[in-house]
Amino acid sequence: MDNGVEERLLVSVENSSSDLKSRIWRESKLLWRIAFPSILSRVTSFGLIVVTQSFLGHVDEIDLAAYALVQSILLRFVNGILVITMLLL
Repeated sequence: MDNGVEERLLVSVENSSSDLKSRIWRESKLLWRIAFPSILSRVTSFGLIVVTQSFLGHVDEIDLAAYALVQSILLRFVNGILVITMLLL
């Protein structure tokens, strides 16, 4: 079952005869390729929470307090599930 996507992320030392600078650059590009979507997701998620809280703060104080309470409980619940999932792997 070949889906046409085959790229090795780890290159063996014997096969790479290039200098250290190009190997570091290649590994750095691969790391950013993996990490950038996660970083972007966290930043946009945080921005969305801040914008929503500031909007609700202008509407009513009770709405802001309710949103902050629900958001903190929801984030703790989701992070707890994430930690449990990571521990089970």
